[in-house]
Parts: sequence; structure tokens; C-alpha cells
Amino acid sequence: MSSLLLPASRVPRWVENFSLRHGSVTLEVSQGELSGVGADGSTFRARLPWSRVYAAGPDVAEFVAALAPPQDWGVLLVRKGGFAVARCSGADLVEHKIGQRHVQGRTKAGGQSQQRFARRRDNQARQAYEAATEHAVRILRPGLLVTGGDRTAIAEVLADPRLRGMRVVGEWLPVPDPRRSVLDKAIADAQAARVEVNNA
Repeated sequence: MSSLLLPASRVPRWVENFSLRHGSVTLEVSQGELSGVGADGSTFRARLPWSRVYAAGPDVAEFVAALAPPQDWGVLLVRKGGFAVARCSGADLVEHKIGQRHVQGRTKAGGQSQQRFARRRDNQARQAYEAATEHAVRILRPGLLVTGGDRTAIAEVLADPRLRGMRVVGEWLPVPDPRRSVLDKAIADAQAARVEVNNA
């Protein structure tokens, strides 16, 4: 089995190519997903982002229409070394903030020195999480939120009561320390169909 992310614009061509490789495709809707079976027995299952359930007909155009992004949604990426917060309207980026924080690397020294480094690392990480939280409160609006990075860091940020209106949806995004290119890719990935393929 292989899996891939497909932006809405690529879905029709991908299904056409699947049909060319595996023979005439029969489409059906099952368990909130669009699935296809090729003449050779190969299959695919396509899932909507944002934890949506697909309930329209077994039709590629209808599935693509269901991929339309929400009017108001956000992305929150947090790691010890930095964060990215973005608010989107449909496919458009409305507002964002990216921040880097230096977090002390691990040391091989032992004893008190090691404990001192550990405390310093914890303090630096806490400051990074606090900065991420303040920008998340300022930028995000209550509603759908896609998250990624470090799970502990995200949990710390979302524990702030000012963010209780956020509803985490979709797939977890494994990302490196956030930069603008990382944020742009995360926004694109958050909107993509999740496709699993089984070749016969």
C-alpha cells in the first residue's frame, strides 16, 4: 500500500492515470470516502481533509468540489525551535507569524552541569511555547485548526483557555522547525486529499 497527498487540481488527472494503468475504474462511496477499483483489481481510497466525511455521489467532480477549503481556518505548527501560526480564508493566507527560538542543545556533561543545561533548555522551550501561544491568540479565530510539529508543544499552547474555541481537525502534520516554506507546504498539505493505493 502507498499513500499520497493530492491537491484538488490534480485529482481528476490522477484518477485518469489510475484508469490508464489499471483498466476501467468503478467508483463508489464507502465509509465517508471515495473509492475506486480498477479492472485489474487495484484499488484506491480518497479521504477529505479537515476530518470531513464524503457523502456525495461516486463522481470525481463532486469529490473535487468537496475539497473546497473552509472560509475560516487556521494552522498551528510548534516545535522547541520555533513556531508558525496562520489564519486562512479559503485557500488564501490572511495573516501569519513565524518565530524562531534558540533552544540549548543537549550536553554530554554529567552531574550539576547537565542539570543546569536541562533547566536552561526547559526555560527556553517554555518561552518559545509562550510566544507561540500569544501569537495564536492574536491571529487565530475560533473554529477549525490543523496542527503539526511537536505534540507536547501543541498541547501546551492549546491548553491556554483563550484558545478553547479551536477545534483540531485533519491529519497531524510532521514538520521540521517552521520557516515560511514549511508553513506554505503545511497549508497546502492541509487542503489535500489523502489517497491510499493498493496495486494488484
